[in-house]
Amino acid sequence: MSQVLATLRLEDQLCFPLYAASRMIIQAYRDPLESLGLTYPQYLVMMTLWERDGQAVNEIGKKLFLDSGTLTPLLKRLEANSLIKRVRSEADERRVEIELTFQGKSLKSKAEGIPGKILETLNSWESQELDSLKVELDKLIATLNQT
Repeated sequence: MSQVLATLRLEDQLCFPLYAASRMIIQAYRDPLESLGLTYPQYLVMMTLWERDGQAVNEIGKKLFLDSGTLTPLLKRLEANSLIKRVRSEADERRVEIELTFQGKSLKSKAEGIPGKILETLNSWESQELDSLKVELDKLIATLNQT
């Protein structure tokens, strides 16, 4: 066990810099997403649908590590804003699929500049450093997801 993580000192905790960085990166997304009328969690849902439209609710939840209690209100808000629609699967009526509306599909072109804006915020980081950080975070998520 890491000696640093074994203490109760805030600056020695792994969780705190991850928490602080997460809050700050989400804050960086706030202004660009506000112009689209999206919150950060809604943006994540929309990105999963822009990658592949017509996914089941549980598929989206699995990708985003969100339970149905968190995901359902997000989907309701997106539906109220006419960005998505819920459709019962013809093959299995228990399965609800989420499909983009025309408006939801159109929003993708407006969102395409957002990753570049976030990269500008991180301009003191080299591309290789960001790539390495992403690999390590993916590894951390995979490890934590097994427990």
